[in-house]
Amino acid sequence: MPWIAQALVALVALLHLGFLVLEMFLWDKPFGRRTFGLSREMATQTRALAANQGLYNGFLAAGLLWGLWLGLGGSGEAVALFFLGCVTVAGVFGAATVSRRILWVQALPAALAVVAVLVA
Repeated sequence: MPWIAQALVALVALLHLGFLVLEMFLWDKPFGRRTFGLSREMATQTRALAANQGLYNGFLAAGLLWGLWLGLGGSGEAVALFFLGCVTVAGVFGAATVSRRILWVQALPAALAVVAVLVA
């Protein structure tokens, strides 16, 4: 069932591309403010920080896509597992320090992808 592992890794990559868009381009727009529960003032004050965070999410997505491109049956597996581990750790840290919701939105999909890659 390697296709399940590939699909889960791709899902986590797509989620992080979505986070990139939210944090880099929509942070201070109505949709971004609603998503993160921010006032206009807070969004304006933290825009640069959010853009930096979005860039990191883009790097995580790029690493996961690189792992898929290399192939999960070969050297791409180690690459994908490394980046999935980074996503999982970041998700657990975010859940502990910012919002428990991050555990479900970020860490759980990445952890499920790790299991799927290891089992495939």
